[in-house]
Amino acid sequence: MYLADGRDRPGRGSAADGTRPPGRVPSVVWALGAVSLLTDVSAEMVTAVLPLYLVAGLGLSPLGVGLVDGLQHGVTALVRVLAGHAGDRWGRHKTVAGAGYALSALCKPLLLAAQGLASVGAVIALDRIGKGVRTAPRDALIALASAPEVRGRAFGAHRALDTAGALLGPLLAFAVLLAVPDGAAGPGAYDAVFTVSACVAALGLAVLLLLVPGRPVPGAGAEAGAASRPRLAEAAGLLRDRRLRRLVGRALWLGGCTVGDAFVYLILQRRTGLSDGAFALLPPVTAAVFLLLAAPLGRCADRFGRWRVFLGGHVVLLGAYGLLLGGAGSPVLLVVVPVLHGTFYAATDGVLMAAASALLPAGLGGTGLALVQSAQALARFGASVVFGALWQARGDRFALAAAAVALALAVVAAGRPGPAAPVPPVPPAREGVR
Repeated sequence: MYLADGRDRPGRGSAADGTRPPGRVPSVVWALGAVSLLTDVSAEMVTAVLPLYLVAGLGLSPLGVGLVDGLQHGVTALVRVLAGHAGDRWGRHKTVAGAGYALSALCKPLLLAAQGLASVGAVIALDRIGKGVRTAPRDALIALASAPEVRGRAFGAHRALDTAGALLGPLLAFAVLLAVPDGAAGPGAYDAVFTVSACVAALGLAVLLLLVPGRPVPGAGAEAGAASRPRLAEAAGLLRDRRLRRLVGRALWLGGCTVGDAFVYLILQRRTGLSDGAFALLPPVTAAVFLLLAAPLGRCADRFGRWRVFLGGHVVLLGAYGLLLGGAGSPVLLVVVPVLHGTFYAATDGVLMAAASALLPAGLGGTGLALVQSAQALARFGASVVFGALWQARGDRFALAAAAVALALAVVAAGRPGPAAPVPPVPPAREGVR
C-alpha cells in the first residue's frame, strides 16, 4: 500500500467531500516534485562538474563536448514517445516513470568506471534514456491530477521543486570538491561527486515508490480515455491536429536555436576568468532564479497566454547571448547571464507542457507530451553538435553570434498568435488512486 494512497482528508487543504478546491495544486504534484527535487540534486551534481571533467579531466575538444551535451538531449527522443504511449495504454504512468528513474540511478555508479569519450558518452546516453522514459509519464500524471485551468501553476509548482534540486545539486558538488584533498584538481574529486550523486538518486527512487500514488483519479473524461487503451496508430494521428502540429514545429525550431547549458557556462568562464573551483557555482544561480520564477510565470501563463510567456522566455535568452557577445571581462556577467538563463527556463519549461496538454485528447496525454518533448530534444541535440563544431572551427564568439542570429529569426517567425486555445474552466476533479 502506498503511503500517499487515498484522498486528501478534510482539514488538510481539501473540501469536506474529498474534492480538490478550485485553483489548488493537487498533492500528487507536490509528491512528484519531491521526487524530482532529489533526482535533480543527483543529476545536477554530475552536470555541474561534467564540462570541466570532459575538458580538463579527459581532454576533449569543443566538438567532443558538443557531442556529449547533445547526447543529453537527443538520446531521450528515442524513447520518449514509446514511454509516454506505454503509460497511456497500460494506465501505469507511475510504473513507467519509475523504470526511468531506476535506470538513471543505476548509471551514476557507472561513471566511476567510465574513461574516454566512448564510455562516458555511453553512460550519459543510458542516463538520458532513463530521463526520456520518465519525463512524459510523470508530466502526464501532473496533467491528469490538475484541472485544466490551473495546469500552468501546477507545472510551475513542480518545476519549482525540480529546480530546487538543480540549485542544491551544484552546491553539494562544490561542497564535495572542497572536502576532497586538492579540490577539483584532486584525482578522486570526480569519483567522490559521482558516488554521492548515486546515493541521492537512490533516495529519490525510494520516495517515488513510497509517496507517489499509482494512478491519480481525475475527471470522468480522463477516466474514459484511460479505459480506452489507445493504440500506437492513434498516437501517430495526433499530429493531424493543426494546432498541435504547429506547436511541435515551433518548439523544434526554437529548440534548435538554443545553446546548451555547458557551452553557456564555459563561455561565461572564458569571458570573466572564473576559476575552475568556482565553476560549479554558476548553475545554482540559474536554478535559484528558475525556482523563484517558475510558479509566478506559470500563473502568468494561465492568465495572459501560455505561448506569449513561452516566446518571451526566448527573448530573455537572446538578451543573455547578447551580453556574452558584448560584455567580455565584466564580472557583472557572472550574475546577469545566469539570472537571464534561469528566467528563460522558468518561462518555457513547464509553460510549454501546460500549453501542449490543453490540446491533447483524453487518454493520450503522455504520448502527446512526449511528442513535444522529443521535438525539443532532437532539436537541441542537433544544436549542440553544430555549435560545438562551429566553436572548434571558428571560435566560440562566431558560434555564439550564429546562434543569436538564428534565435532572433526564430522568435520573429514564431511571434504570430500561439497555437494553444483558451482552456474553459471545469469542475474540480477528485484526487486519489484507483
